[in-house]
Amino acid sequence: MALTPDSLPPVRARRSCLSVPGSSEKMLAKARTLAADEVIIDLEDAVASSAKAQARDAVTAAVAEGDWGGRAVAVRINGPATQWCHRDVIDAVTGAGAGAGLDSLVVPKVESPAELEFVDRLAGMVEQEVGRDAPVGLQALIETAPGLRHIHAIAHASTRLETLIVGYADLGASLGLPPEDDQSGDRWHHVMATVLVAARDAGLQAIDGPYLAIEDLEGLRASAQRARALGYDGKWALHPTQIDVLNDLFAPSPEELRQARAVLAALEAAEREEGHGVAMLDGAMIDEASRKRAAQVVARGGS
Repeated sequence: MALTPDSLPPVRARRSCLSVPGSSEKMLAKARTLAADEVIIDLEDAVASSAKAQARDAVTAAVAEGDWGGRAVAVRINGPATQWCHRDVIDAVTGAGAGAGLDSLVVPKVESPAELEFVDRLAGMVEQEVGRDAPVGLQALIETAPGLRHIHAIAHASTRLETLIVGYADLGASLGLPPEDDQSGDRWHHVMATVLVAARDAGLQAIDGPYLAIEDLEGLRASAQRARALGYDGKWALHPTQIDVLNDLFAPSPEELRQARAVLAALEAAEREEGHGVAMLDGAMIDEASRKRAAQVVARGGS
């Protein structure tokens, strides 16, 4: 399937991205009722090797069943270097069929553009076979030193790619960082800025990884505030109690939302009436870069 920027899905709200083990039917059922912008069904780290096939069947059925209440649904597949990856892609996309029940695949521990290219091509083959109406998006987890080194090439590897995500636990191990105070202080600033710049350079969303201390909501709030101050669009959640904090912190203010909608309306009018890609708004020139930023703000507003 040949993809062009016009065929790609609109920017999605990803203020809160709830990761759910694919092996837990109870958690999958509960996720349908929660206020997370996105549900990420995990076939990788949250599933033991011996349970991969069984979890894949359960996830395929859950995606095919639909009824996710309008929230985005993603499946974190096993990495392209593993024995499970190809079947994860085939079954997830096949199970979703021609509809839009599956929005994206999260590719873990991405270290090179070739890994995303492989998933892209395989997904495209399956989409042709099942007659899927819209392409499945991709999200890339940056969790190793090689991934961080090659991040700009990774960010441009596929027109399906929608986000870059910081994966703290594996990245910390890859870099040899001590585990104490895992997301505090300045030691992650370079990593977060590097991922953000690569994401924005490629027109992607930047998503912060999870805060592991589930009961520490104040720590979560501080971590999310740091990410938001740097320009991130959202953050992963590991527990339902984290969702409201993230939705609140990453939502734009009413004035930000009003301004973003005004930018989109002005550019649409300029293109429709004059064939221009630029316009004037409140005495300032706005253009395609302004449109992309405004679309991100509207997406964070959930509308």
